[in-house]
Amino acid sequence: MRRSPALPAHRLDRSRFELVVDERFDGATLDDARWMPEYLPHWSTPDRSAARYSLTPQGLELRVDHDQPAWSPEFDGELRVSNLQTGSFSGPVGSAVGQHRFRDGLIVRTAVPERRLWQPRCGLVEARIRPSLHPRALTALWLIGHEAEPEQSGELCVVELFGGEIDERGATSIGAGVHPFGDPRLREQFARVPVAGDARGFRTYSLEWMPGTARWYVDDLLIAEVDQSPDYPLQLMLNLYDLPLESTTRDAESYPMTAGVAWVREWRARDVEG
Repeated sequence: MRRSPALPAHRLDRSRFELVVDERFDGATLDDARWMPEYLPHWSTPDRSAARYSLTPQGLELRVDHDQPAWSPEFDGELRVSNLQTGSFSGPVGSAVGQHRFRDGLIVRTAVPERRLWQPRCGLVEARIRPSLHPRALTALWLIGHEAEPEQSGELCVVELFGGEIDERGATSIGAGVHPFGDPRLREQFARVPVAGDARGFRTYSLEWMPGTARWYVDDLLIAEVDQSPDYPLQLMLNLYDLPLESTTRDAESYPMTAGVAWVREWRARDVEG
């Protein structure tokens, strides 16, 4: 992965794209033709995978409460998460077939139907995000493979923001890049990229995803690029994690942790068929 400051000065040019989805979370309820308020529900149970969130005049607010149960103690310890995703797929209960096989030994605990709601294929995907500043928080947007075809399991991480690493001036580095998981055509290219400016408030995080390449931007300024990309549709995973960090405790007074999302957009390249 090439990172700034080695990168030449380059700003995002949206004139090459056509806006196809402008999700502002401004309805009375979450759009269930687009979003599922769950996190990888097949590796867990409905009471543990359900997201906690609100729709506000400023957009979506993801929330983790002090009383929220761990998502999957069996497979992921004390991790807690509120997540919206745009697709689902699993095999039957007791099988090892399902999306995002993040470790060995996973077993489906809740069978879910195959759903393909919002799954871009190339173009520009971006979100305006205010991260949680809680020391245990991770605010993130990923794109992951649907995995009904097992090799279609790659991930493009649009942004990861760790609340405990955002200092009093708002400075931080963000996680961005490619994780192949089970896709043999991809290779691991992931980095923590320092970004200028104050990350404590709303900023725009953009991924330009084209055949054979991907570029990452913060407030339209290029910060990283790679020479590979998945060649199949990817679903969105918009999430707030409560990480089980040994350096911190779950102090009730510091909850709820919240993160804001003003909007999420998909743009399609005018010269690329998806």
